[in-house]
Amino acid sequence: MSNLFARTLLCLIPTISLLASAPSHAADSGTLPARVNSALQAAKIPSNAFSLAVIPLENQGMAQFINADQAVNPASTMKLVTTYAALEILGPTYHWNSDLLVDGPVIDGTLQGDLIFRSGGDPKLTLERMWLMLRDLKAAGIRNISGDLVLQPADMRFPADIPPFIDDSGNQNRPFLVEPDPLLTNLKVFVLSSFAERGGVRINVEPALPEVKVVNQITLLPAPTRSCPAPNVAYSIQDSGHEAVITLTGNLHEGCMAQRYLSALTATTYTASTLRTLWSEMGGSIRGGNQIGRAPSSARLVSRSTSPDLVEVVRDINKYSNNTMARQLFLTIGRENRSAADRDDHKAAVRVIDAWLEDKGIRANTLVMENGSGLSRMERLTARDMAQLLAQAWQSPYSAEFIASMPLAAMDGTMRRRLRNTPVAGQAHIKTGSLRNVKAIAGITRDANGQSWAVAAIVNHSAAGASGQALDLVLQDVYRRVPTDIASASGR
Repeated sequence: MSNLFARTLLCLIPTISLLASAPSHAADSGTLPARVNSALQAAKIPSNAFSLAVIPLENQGMAQFINADQAVNPASTMKLVTTYAALEILGPTYHWNSDLLVDGPVIDGTLQGDLIFRSGGDPKLTLERMWLMLRDLKAAGIRNISGDLVLQPADMRFPADIPPFIDDSGNQNRPFLVEPDPLLTNLKVFVLSSFAERGGVRINVEPALPEVKVVNQITLLPAPTRSCPAPNVAYSIQDSGHEAVITLTGNLHEGCMAQRYLSALTATTYTASTLRTLWSEMGGSIRGGNQIGRAPSSARLVSRSTSPDLVEVVRDINKYSNNTMARQLFLTIGRENRSAADRDDHKAAVRVIDAWLEDKGIRANTLVMENGSGLSRMERLTARDMAQLLAQAWQSPYSAEFIASMPLAAMDGTMRRRLRNTPVAGQAHIKTGSLRNVKAIAGITRDANGQSWAVAAIVNHSAAGASGQALDLVLQDVYRRVPTDIASASGR
């Protein structure tokens, strides 16, 4: 099968699923609350573009399903499928190891051989942890390395038939677009900080890699009479993968600052240069070049960095909707359960998650998982399946860990600014999702009696961006329910 044909077929999958998704569940029940319906009308969103599933979790009230069996794009709420599956399939204490090994004798502080970085596919290997690994290398009595820096990628098999996600902005250097990679470190991100000082605007880049050149064209303005206004700084990138030029334009008032997160370079270039730069800052040197290879049997382990437990990784993914970490985790599920019949770790992950759902009695016939993060135009599931998944998670041995990983309404994560000054504040753990033509919420929320409900509400429409109020009103409606209640068109 040609790559072009494979990509074309993949693009057709959601359409095929929609056509083939005759509802196999009970009929819809309940009607849209009046306030929700009014908010949708104000946003010019038809009711058939709104999918809703609400399931009581403690034998109170009645379930509500509206357009709940339509296969829809869930945006980042798809991360709930990936992270819950990971907790049960990999286990909450699963972790990744990253190693530094040396090959050769050490004479007078010089390693007469190669330094090997062996990746384990860790989605959260930070600069700080890389620095600690190199500190162990220094503690082993090594200052200089006469050989090469060898990078050993993690054993991960990436699909060749899935196209990259193209962002509407046309800027592929935005951090949330970073692809998973067997040599991923520090999420392949740079932090650019601009400080407007009396002598001009100073730029700091972290990590400061020689492959990245910064062109500073920011104009210094006088200090503001009051507080600093919003920064007026624009960033443009020319990125070949092996080197990049970042140009900053605009203006900044004296005494003020601007900061931006950007991604550049390939993961291989980024990781190799970061290791070399951190080692150089410690006073060390590597005389040889970079190469991709494997640690020989004669290599000795000098440092191992173990990731946080999966519970912490899942929290980062869901609280802050981290696409790169979710995609790396999705492929890890496949890698750890790969069979001889699986062409790659994507196919393995899909197979394993489908079987896991089937074991739970969730026959998600319309489920399409392109990368498990929701950063996709192709991923699909129904609101009913999402709510049923959450109801299953409520019964899981890891329910506390999973629920706590979701943003808390009006308090943290992607929900920190929503539902403030409402009774729902602090009562709902909700994952959000947003793409062009998509806006969604899914999670566990409580009513005024302290009883819990699983909720999934998804809008697929060209005006979906204006549906935030309607989605928030869903949670407020659930909060007001009494034990025998179900949403109705009157009184709400």
